[in-house]
Order: sequence, then structure tokens, then C-alpha cells
Amino acid sequence: MRRLLNASLGTQLLLLQMVIVFLSAGGTASVWAEHTRDQLDRQHQQRALAIAEAVAGLPEVREAFALPRPEYVLQPIAAGVQAATGADYVVIANRDQVRYAHPNPAMIGRRLSTDGSGVLTTGRPWTGTQTGTLGRSVRGKAPVLDSAGNVVGLTSVGVLEETVAGQLDTALPPLLWTVLAVLVAGSAGAALIARRVRRQTFGLEPREIAALLEQREGVLHGVKEGVLALDLQGRVTLVNDAARDLLGLSPHDVGRGIAEMPLSDRMRDVLAGEDPGDDRVVLHRDRVLVLNRMPVAVREQRSGWVVTLRDRTELVRLAHALDQASSTTDALRAQAHEFANRMHTVVGLLELGEHETAIGYITRTTEAYGRHSAGIREKVADPTLAALLLAKSAEAAERGASLVLAGDSRVEEGMLGDPRDAVLVVGNLVANALDALAETGGTVEVSVRTEKDGLHVRVGDSGPGISPGLADEVFREGFTTKAARSGPRGLGLALTRQACLRRGGWVRVHNAGGAVFTALLPRREEES
Repeated sequence: MRRLLNASLGTQLLLLQMVIVFLSAGGTASVWAEHTRDQLDRQHQQRALAIAEAVAGLPEVREAFALPRPEYVLQPIAAGVQAATGADYVVIANRDQVRYAHPNPAMIGRRLSTDGSGVLTTGRPWTGTQTGTLGRSVRGKAPVLDSAGNVVGLTSVGVLEETVAGQLDTALPPLLWTVLAVLVAGSAGAALIARRVRRQTFGLEPREIAALLEQREGVLHGVKEGVLALDLQGRVTLVNDAARDLLGLSPHDVGRGIAEMPLSDRMRDVLAGEDPGDDRVVLHRDRVLVLNRMPVAVREQRSGWVVTLRDRTELVRLAHALDQASSTTDALRAQAHEFANRMHTVVGLLELGEHETAIGYITRTTEAYGRHSAGIREKVADPTLAALLLAKSAEAAERGASLVLAGDSRVEEGMLGDPRDAVLVVGNLVANALDALAETGGTVEVSVRTEKDGLHVRVGDSGPGISPGLADEVFREGFTTKAARSGPRGLGLALTRQACLRRGGWVRVHNAGGAVFTALLPRREEES
């Protein structure tokens, strides 16, 4: 038994199926043989009863019972019927069960070894199996009636079970050949099935398959990146814990199509392959995900796709923070460059002896910068947003453009609460406007004002504007009209829309002498 349990999977399957085939064939043969034996018994019983009734109905038999020595008449009749019908015996007895005819003449005059089974008392025929002087036999018994209808005796006709068994033995060879053919065919089929299973499992044993499954589950649910598998019909066949957490899915989503799951259109496009490419950036809820979709082939046939998902939310936030820091650095560099130029001018005037001119130049420059800074601080009381606008103003000057704060701007101190979303929205809209003026220069007008419903932002530029057909596309993640460079592109406006929508606001764009972006950033409940 231990050797059998340690045998290969193919061997165990072969032996198991062979046992099943043998039991099935053997059981079928046994049932068939038993059924055939029962049929033979019933046939011989009916045949014996027919002969017994025919003998009992002969006039000679009836009349012989009235003679002093009935056996002289009945014995020859019984012998003739036995020889003519092929029965193993024909016995005739009177009402007292004394034999008048028997295959063995020595038994004539003796009583029957078995009763008449109710034939003599009820006058009804009987069939069955009994054991007599000649052995166990299949019998049929019929009453002998006189002219008045009274029972005066009985006739018993039987076929020995040896004869029935001989007939069954004659019918067995075809059955045995059939069973043998079934066994051979079943063995061949079992061997083919075992070979096919061995080929489909690549020759791996059950313990090896179990180990692979455990390793697969451990790897899939242990990796930090999300893994999502799709079949050819776009149904989810596998999702690990990380992907389930990133996409907000449940275990019940396995087996569903991507069109049935709570995903954005952009996410569905990437998962379905309608937006092909590597490292596709998708915004999902509050996360920035990077997706890669690769085909899966089994035995050189396409079977589906596997999609990996990487969470780059913190990386993008850090990148935007770095951009803000870079913008501030650029502004400081531009101011330092401008300050150096002005200092050189002052030094030159002093060397020329133009002291009054130098003093006037310094005074005008200081007053202009002070008025600009004071103008922003007067309208924008929040220091973080004011610093952002000052930095963007310096950046615009460095890039050959100008940033103008609209007259309706008014941000009261403390009205923004946490300024991070406001800085994100204003910073991205201004950066987008400056990019639109990168080749031509021009003016960027910014309006920021706080009202009861939140922060209203309007950023317009004097650039070429937005094509009407792209008014909605510009907010889609991955959309960009800029030349490709390192880092994820097309996220600024998408993040702006996400920040506004997350608070229940909106962001829109239209053309009015250039592109004009308007946005509403509602206040958070805890800030109210």
C-alpha cells in the first residue's frame, strides 16, 4: 500500500482506473449471469408447467386413475412424454402422493419425497425449485381432475439444475469475450487518460503541484505591486491583495468583466488595451497608478493579459513639491540675476560720478518691487498662496512673460484652511498658462478670491487657446501637448480636477483671447 501511495500520479491514476474498469466489468458480468440464470429458471418452470398441464389433461391419464393398476398405463405415457419433450423427469402421483410413474421404476409405488406444494389441496398449478430423489430441479406441477372436476392426482415435470447450469455455461463464453474486450478497451483508455494527465501537469506530482500553488499564492499576495490577470474576454481571473487595495475591488469581482467594475473610463481603456503602451499613468481615487499590460501565452497560444499596478502617489506628490521648490529657486535665481544687474548699474553710475542718478535709480527700483509685493500681499492675505504668486511672477518674468493679479482678487487670511489643495490648483493652472506662452511670451492674468462656497480661481493667458474639441481632453491624465521629457507628463491638470472634484467642486476651460481656466475649490467641512 505504501508503494502505491508513493507511486507517480500517472501510475496511481492508471491503477485506480483499472480497478474501476475491473469492478465495473465484473459487476456487469455478475449481474448479467444472475439475470440470465433467473430467465432460464423462469423459462424452464413455465415449460415444465405446460408439459405437466398437457399430461394432466390427457384422457388416458384421467381414465388410468380408475384402474386397479394405474402404473401400467401411466408409466409408458410418462416415459414417452419425457423422451419427446426432453424433460429430465415426468412423475405422476395420486391424491395420496403415491407415485404411478417415475423415471426410476423402483420409485413407483412410493410416496413423493416432497409435497405437492398445495396442488392436491387447492387444485391450482405450481412452479418453483425443489430438491427430490433426482436432485435439485426446476419444476412445474398440475392437478389431475376426474370427470366430476375432483382432484385425483398430480403430474410433476422437472428440469435438473445441472441442465440449466449447462445451458448457462453455453451462454457464458460470449459474455466472457465481451468482458475481456471491455477490460482491454478500458485499460487502453485508462493508459491514455493517465498519459494525458501526465502531459497536462507537465509530469508534476501532486505534492509538487501543491507546492507550486502555495508558492504562487505566497508570491502573488506577498508582492507590494498590484497584479491583475484578464482572460481573452476581458474578465478578471486573478487579483492579488495589493491590486484589490489599489483598485478598491472585492473577492467577488473575480470572474467579472472590467466593464462591470467601478473603474474610471481611463482605467478601463488601459486595462482593455485601448490605450496601449508602457507605464501608463492613471488617476484612481486619490492615487496615482502606473500600469503595464503584458500578454500571457500558454504553449505558444495567447490566453490573456497580466497587468501590474504601481502606486506612485507619494512619488508624484514629491515631484510636485520639487517642482514648487524648483520654481521658487528659479524665482530666487532670477531675482538674484536681476539684483546683480541693478547693482552693476548702480556701481557704474557711482564710478561716473552720477550720484544723484544712482540714488534715484535705487529709489525707483525699490519702490517698484515694494509696490508689486505689497499689491499681492494686500489682495492675498494667506502667506503660502501669496508666496506662490510672487514666485510665479518672478518665474514669468524670467521666461519673458508677465503675471498680473486681477483686481477682483481677494483672499482673506484663514479662509483657506489647509492651503495645500489651493497651492496645487493655482500652481498647476499658472504653470500650464506659462507653458502656453513659452514660445511667444505674453501675459497671464490670475484671479483668486474666497467666497462662502470656497476658493474661486481664474487663470487666463494670451496664448493660442484650447481647441474646442480638446476642452475635456486636457483634464485627462496622460494628455499633454508638451514635448516628452523625463517624468510623468499630463498630470497637472488631471490632479487639479481631481482635487476640485474630491471637494465637490469643478474646473473648466474656455477661450477668451486665449485659454481661460476657472475652478471652484470648496472649503472642507472641518475648515468651515
